[in-house]
Amino acid sequence: MRIRIKFKKYGVMKFIGHLDIMRYFQKCMRRGNIDIAYSEGFSPHQIMSFAAPLGVGITSDGEYLDIEVNSTKSSEESLKDLNAVMLEGIEITSYRKLGNSDKKAMSLVAAADYELFIKENYEVPDVNFEAALEEYFHKPSEILITKQTKKSEKVMDLKKLVYDFKIRRDENNRPVFYLHVCTGSTDNLKPELVLSSFYEYLGLEFHPLSIQIHRIDVYGDINGKFVSLGEMGEIIE
Repeated sequence: MRIRIKFKKYGVMKFIGHLDIMRYFQKCMRRGNIDIAYSEGFSPHQIMSFAAPLGVGITSDGEYLDIEVNSTKSSEESLKDLNAVMLEGIEITSYRKLGNSDKKAMSLVAAADYELFIKENYEVPDVNFEAALEEYFHKPSEILITKQTKKSEKVMDLKKLVYDFKIRRDENNRPVFYLHVCTGSTDNLKPELVLSSFYEYLGLEFHPLSIQIHRIDVYGDINGKFVSLGEMGEIIE
């Protein structure tokens, strides 16, 4: 039986890297008395896979991992047992049973949406971001940038990889940048790369440490439509 778990990552836990998060969840499965299945062979390990590893320093409301279990309690009981052993900064928000035909989360990932905002101890540039966004993103037919890879440089068209780009204002009238971008094994676009390009267009210097990135959710491409990974599967009564 396969289970999809959705969780939040926030606070100081945003500084914990992906490999350590994997080890953390392995321990939590045992402490939470989840009847997780193990692989066979000389070195058995828990059958567990994550959808899209989150970068260090990024918070999120929509992280996912799939596990295999031998048996399971209800979704409500499992959520209670897991959250009882979680540290502050990780919260389980969904525990659903997947169908036999449902694919693994990591193979479905096609997009993710984010909010990026300027941290409070950094000054907001005196720029009309909303008007500039219209000229930068909505009017052009293409937005070419050069991305530095490990071995070379690659020219990319952001218009093909950014599905939506909006700006709203928070209660203090500070800009919050919303991005819905391509995510996955083939084309994986980091939101900070888009914002860096926007800053360059504005003639502003981009300081990565001044920006907090928050992932809202991760989506799979189901018959040409983006569907939240958290909507798949069913609640266990």
